[in-house]
Amino acid sequence: MELININIEGHPYQVEKGMTILEAARKCGFEIPSLCAYNHGECSLASCRVCLVEAQEGQGPKRLVASCVYPVSEGMNVTISSPKATSARRTSVELLLSNHNRNCQECDKNGMCELLHVSKLTGARENMYPGAKTPVTVDQLTPSIKRDTSKCILCGRCIARCDAAHGLSVLGFEKRGFNTIVGPAENRSFKDSPCILCGQCTTVCPTGALMEVSEIDKVDEAFRLGKHVVVQVAPAVRASLGEEFGMKIGTPVTGKMIAALKRLGFERCYDVNFGADLTIMEEGTELLHRLTDGGTLPMITSCSPGWVNYAEYYYGDLLDHLSSCKSPHQMQGAIIKSYWAKQKGYDPKDVFVVSVMPCTAKKFEKDRPEMENENGKDVDAVLTTRELGKLIKRSGINFNKLPDEEWDQDIMGEYSGAGVIFGVTGGVMEAALRTVYYKLTNKEYGKIEFSEVRGNDAGIREASIDIDGTTVNVAIASGMRSARVLLDEIREGKSKYHFIEIMGCPGGCINGGGQSYVKPCFLPNEDDDILDTYKAKRANALYSEDERQVIRQSHNNSQIQELYKQFLGEPNSHLAHELLHTTYNKNRERFD
Repeated sequence: MELININIEGHPYQVEKGMTILEAARKCGFEIPSLCAYNHGECSLASCRVCLVEAQEGQGPKRLVASCVYPVSEGMNVTISSPKATSARRTSVELLLSNHNRNCQECDKNGMCELLHVSKLTGARENMYPGAKTPVTVDQLTPSIKRDTSKCILCGRCIARCDAAHGLSVLGFEKRGFNTIVGPAENRSFKDSPCILCGQCTTVCPTGALMEVSEIDKVDEAFRLGKHVVVQVAPAVRASLGEEFGMKIGTPVTGKMIAALKRLGFERCYDVNFGADLTIMEEGTELLHRLTDGGTLPMITSCSPGWVNYAEYYYGDLLDHLSSCKSPHQMQGAIIKSYWAKQKGYDPKDVFVVSVMPCTAKKFEKDRPEMENENGKDVDAVLTTRELGKLIKRSGINFNKLPDEEWDQDIMGEYSGAGVIFGVTGGVMEAALRTVYYKLTNKEYGKIEFSEVRGNDAGIREASIDIDGTTVNVAIASGMRSARVLLDEIREGKSKYHFIEIMGCPGGCINGGGQSYVKPCFLPNEDDDILDTYKAKRANALYSEDERQVIRQSHNNSQIQELYKQFLGEPNSHLAHELLHTTYNKNRERFD
C-alpha cells in the first residue's frame, strides 16, 4: 500500500494512493456532502455535483472538482469550506430540489433520505429555482417495488446496482433532456419488465423514488377483523433490525425483536429457522434421491424467490434442476395453516400469517398461485425488516429498552443452528451438508461446520466434500452475475457439480433488498471500514447464534421429528409434496 501526502483544509495527511478525494477526506475525518458515499461510484459519473471541492495540484490553479471521482495526488491541497466550494454545492442541491416532490412529511424515506441530509449540510434555500417539473410516472403494479419519478434525482445508483449485482439492465435513463427519467425500457412498469424484484435498487436509492410496497395496512386490517394473526421472522432480520434503532451494524437483537413482536399483539411469534430446518429435511432428501436414483443434477436450491424469478425468465430450459421445495417461510406458513390450525381448533381461513423478511421478492412469491391450496394462501402478508422497524416505532415501543424474550415454544418453537445460517450465502449449502452427511453415513460430521462453503463475497465458491468415500461437488453463488456462469456451464453440459446454492442478492439474505439501509452519513459512530464489512458483520451475528445452539443439525430438531411423526409421515411423502413443494413456469407472466 503506497501512501502519499496531501493537505485538507490546511492540515497535512497521509492517504492511500488511488483514493478519490471523497474517500480520503472521510478517512481523515471530514464529511463532504455526497449522494454516492455508500455506493463506491454507483452513480451517474458525478453528475449531481453535490460533492464539489476546490483542489490544487502543485503550482496549478485551484479548480472545482467532483470529489467522488477525482483522485488524490502527491502534494494536493483540498479546500472544502471555501466560499466558492460551499456556494457551488448549495447550488447543486437547490437545482436537484427544483425538480423534486418535496412531500417530506408523507414520504416513507423520511429520516433516511440522503437528499434531505445533504440539503441540511449545504444550507439549501427554499424554492430558489421554481419552474416546470418533469412529467411524473408512479408505478405500483407489482406486490414488491414501487417507483415514483417525482422523487428521482437521476443519480443512476439503481442502474449501477442492478448491473453490478445481476448483470441486468432492467433500469436505465429514459427519454432525453428535461424529460429524462429512470425506469425500465420504454418507461414500462416493473410488472411488464424482466425485473426479478430483488429490491437491490431500493437499498441504494437516496430518496423515496424506489421503495418496497408496504403491507402494514394489510396487517392492521387483519387485527381489526379479529383474525388469528401469527408472525414468523426470517433469520437475517435479527442481524439487521437493530440498525433501525441506532444500534451498530451486526448487533444481534433476537430477544428484543421477539419482545417487540409480542407487544405488537401477534397471537404467536415463531422463527422461520423452524421452516429452514423443515426445508433441509425435504431438500436434503430430494438431493439424496437424485444422487442415488439418477435424478437431474446438479440440483439447485429454490429458497430465494429473486433467483427463482431469474430462472423462470432467463433459464426456463433448466427449471428441472431446481429443487421442488418451497422456501422456508412458505413451508412454515403452510404448516401453520394446516397442522397448527388443526391443533388449535381454528378454521385456516381465520388464520392470518405474516412473514417478516429481508427481501422484497418474497412479497411477489407469496402471491404465486402455487403458494395457495384449500387452506388459502400459505402466507398472507410480507413485511420487510424496514417495515417492521416502522411498525415498532409507530406503536411507541422503545426497542432499545426491551427485555430479551423467547419465541413461542408450542409446535414450532425449536430450531437448529443450521436453520439460523440460512440468511448467509453458503448457509443453505452448509445446513444441507450437515444433514446429508448424516443420512449417508448414519453419523454426525465431527466438525459440524463446513467452512469450505463460507464467505461473504458475491463471487463463486466451490468445494468437493468427501462423505464417507462419496465425493459431492458443490458450488455457491449469490447475485445473478455470478450465478449466470454456473448456469451457462449446465446449459453447455460442462457442469461438474452435484449441488448448487444460488441466492438472489449478493452476500445472501443479510444483504437482501428489504434490509435496513446502510448509509454511513447517518451512522457517525460506526467503524471507518463499515462500507466494506457490513455484510460480514451481519453474517457474524448469524454464525455466532449458530455456534451458541445446542442443536446444530436440522434432523436433530425434536419438533421437526414430531411433525413428521404426527402429521407429514416422512420427508418427501405425498402430504409433504402437497404442502411443502411447488412447480415453476417458463417465462412466467406477471400478475393481471
